[in-house]
Amino acid sequence: MRMTNRLAGVVLFAAALLGARTTIFAADAAPAADSDSIVVMISVDGLAGYYIDDPKAEMPTIRQLAKEGARADSMRAIAPTVTWPNHTTLVTGDYSNRHGVVGNNYYDRETGKQVTLIGDPVFDKDKIVKVPTIYDLAKQAGLRTASIRWPASRNAKTLDWTMPDVLNLETMRQYTTPSVLEESRADGHPLDTDDPKDPGKIGQLGPQDDADTRAFIRILHEHRPQLALLHLIIVDHTEHAHGPRSPEAYAAVKEADQRVHDVLDELNRDFPGKATLLVVADHGFSPIERAILPNVILRNAGMLNVKGLRIVGGSVHVVVQGGAAMIYILDSANRDAIIDKVTKAFQDVEGVEKVLGPDGMKQYHIADPKTDPHAPDMMLFADEGCTFGDTAGGALSFIEKPERKGTHGHDPLLPDLHATFVAWGQGIQSGTHLGEIKNIDVAPTIAALLHIDMPNTDGHPLTKILSK
Repeated sequence: MRMTNRLAGVVLFAAALLGARTTIFAADAAPAADSDSIVVMISVDGLAGYYIDDPKAEMPTIRQLAKEGARADSMRAIAPTVTWPNHTTLVTGDYSNRHGVVGNNYYDRETGKQVTLIGDPVFDKDKIVKVPTIYDLAKQAGLRTASIRWPASRNAKTLDWTMPDVLNLETMRQYTTPSVLEESRADGHPLDTDDPKDPGKIGQLGPQDDADTRAFIRILHEHRPQLALLHLIIVDHTEHAHGPRSPEAYAAVKEADQRVHDVLDELNRDFPGKATLLVVADHGFSPIERAILPNVILRNAGMLNVKGLRIVGGSVHVVVQGGAAMIYILDSANRDAIIDKVTKAFQDVEGVEKVLGPDGMKQYHIADPKTDPHAPDMMLFADEGCTFGDTAGGALSFIEKPERKGTHGHDPLLPDLHATFVAWGQGIQSGTHLGEIKNIDVAPTIAALLHIDMPNTDGHPLTKILSK
């Protein structure tokens, strides 16, 4: 069996990251990607699959791409349907039980503290992502790579030009490619500007998406990467504050579509006929009318000790993920009995859609805590219209008017939690319409477009959309 030097490098890279994970390759590597071609993936955070057919949603650019290229009716996310695990799946093709990013935050069993990943990460990418990403493999294959605000990418050694998904200005300056910062300042749209409402933090919403997109376009124009990733945040933030399908959400969708238009213009100028553009999202969205308080329910069931508003002990710990709640069992000697007790405590609670024990966790491809200590022992899913809160105080198990108007994290099988998928350009079969797809198939599809082998992932290339 003959193997090229490039492919051999990929094998070594994957083996180093995965240890004993089995790697299977074709006998011969595919032809190398054209040095003048490019594959771009834009994630519009929170752009639910239902928006693309919603006449109230003004998204002419994304619909043009769908008409001229390929689209899915919807794209199923992984559990929980939150930002960091699903963005990691989009670039690895794996569920969280393999790639290791179990939530936007998790409970550290060793320290007894909750660790927050989203917004201001404490770990480099190589510390939390356990499998090769598409940009790792692209770089190993000799391609140029770039990303702006992609989650779980801090200090990634295989990104040539990058700005990580952080909120803190000091962290952002430390881990952003110096030339990216310098070029943004030179053209009058600096990336490292304070949020006027919160000095020391990066600005959010529309102005920041605009600055991020400008920086991304500069990278495309000046440096010509062959794989580039962009994460836009305005739709997600707006839907949390005002709810999905609200006037404010429709305005945010329109603005995000304009950012996609800006990138498309650049691709048509500098990569005519040689660009592929994917527009995706990490999850859908649910409007919220009620908050369920699992800590109050567990307190009343005798599994949490509370002093005032503080939890001071107990046999479990809850990590809230919007429409999901991850439950960590702290008394391992009585694990089975506690699982039964938790199940009984929530089985008749209004607004709780599912209580996942160990068997249910396997069905959703959530890691076993015996192999990944970051993973929970159980998970709760809320009904659409409900979210989980983290307070342990008060007598009631519910809040009827929660502050947030929209959220996600719910069961990925719920259609409204599905995301958008559109692909256009070089290598895409024009006019292809898919039904429901899974986001584990996105990274393998990008690998096929780049002529890179992506070994043994949970997903598979969407061959129907690939031109022959």
